[in-house]
Amino acid sequence: MLERHGTRHRSQRGGWLRAAVLGANDGILSTASLIVGVASANADHATVVTAGVAGLVAGALSMAAGEYVSVSSQRDAERADLRVERMELASDPRGERAELAAIYRHRGLDAALAAQVADQLTAQDALAAHARDELGISELNAARPVQAALASAASFAAGAALPLVVAATVPHPLIERAVVPASLAFLALLGAIAARTGGASMRKGALRIAFWGALAMVLTAAVGRWFGTVVG
Repeated sequence: MLERHGTRHRSQRGGWLRAAVLGANDGILSTASLIVGVASANADHATVVTAGVAGLVAGALSMAAGEYVSVSSQRDAERADLRVERMELASDPRGERAELAAIYRHRGLDAALAAQVADQLTAQDALAAHARDELGISELNAARPVQAALASAASFAAGAALPLVVAATVPHPLIERAVVPASLAFLALLGAIAARTGGASMRKGALRIAFWGALAMVLTAAVGRWFGTVVG
């Protein structure tokens, strides 16, 4: 049985971190923009909150469905590659073993050691060796559609709830003035946390996500005001 040492590499967090950050960012940004846009169109408080709730539910389901379909397609491609590899191992085991040895030579091993490593890994689990070293498929990065869908939906809902709570609790005239700065603060905090978790600059992570959030809310507010003026 393999023994794992205590060091945890940041790249191992890539899958869940990407889904969680994308979902929470989308939840905050899309819901806040929706609330600001509807409020700018002179809608009453109940309408604004209802639009926010609808945006939360629709967005969470959309994120879950999109992530599930995307990751399922990746999983199907991985399974197809493994089927092909299994057939090649059955029809030409010597050629596949030579291909594996060539991979290890390319990575810096001398010919004798590369052949020895290929022999030992092939004897232990030839398909796993080719999946990992030829196809880049391993247990750590294998596609998991249900996990990705649930993570995206949950993180979107959690993010969307933040501006929605602000909009529901402040007086109607203050919705825009409260939701915009609060949402930008939430986005900046999320960007900083994601950057810190990934080992990047927290300041840069906060600024880039806040910039796009501000741009989105300014544009939706402009659309809401224009629509409210035309309809009104």
